[in-house]
Amino acid sequence: MTTRRYSAAEPVGQLVEELHKLPGIGPKTAQRLTYHLVRMPRDDALRLAEAILAVKDRIVLCSQCYNITEADPCALCASGPARDRTRICVVEEALDVVALERTGAYDGLYHVLHGVISPMNGIGPEELKIRPLLDRLKGGEVQEVILATNPNLEGEATSMYINNLIAPLGVKVTRPARGLPVGGDLEYADEITLGRAIEGRQSV
Repeated sequence: MTTRRYSAAEPVGQLVEELHKLPGIGPKTAQRLTYHLVRMPRDDALRLAEAILAVKDRIVLCSQCYNITEADPCALCASGPARDRTRICVVEEALDVVALERTGAYDGLYHVLHGVISPMNGIGPEELKIRPLLDRLKGGEVQEVILATNPNLEGEATSMYINNLIAPLGVKVTRPARGLPVGGDLEYADEITLGRAIEGRQSV
């Protein structure tokens, strides 16, 4: 007698597979989330689906700093004299902009790389928004670039790479002070630690 293995209904299996593709979501977590969604009231599920579609339909990248935004340019780039336009803080992801803005310690502009150099993952400088950063420095208005990549191996390598490109341009390059834990990510740092790191930045 042949024993048939139980398999979930096709829509359930497909949702588990799609959730498993998200960063940090393992197969067990994907299964738990899926069965939570199965039990969720239809109205709640529709609101979740609409929120996901709204992000895909209405969110774009700012043509100046590459932060995620609903209007181009983003509110920070369009703020005029309210921001110090002589400084650009370079971060890995849009979440890092949110983290730095929470500190209230920085009033300059930003540039989002959308990742870091990671040969192991097949990500080279060409995949990042490095060239647009260099283009922003050509006008001569920017006097300082703060390289606020995460203090881990990939972040440090990316910072060094960008520093080598900026050095011949005569623009001051700094890094946040080492108030940030090595191996930690900006988005998880508390406001006080992150604020002091920005205020105590050092020349590269």
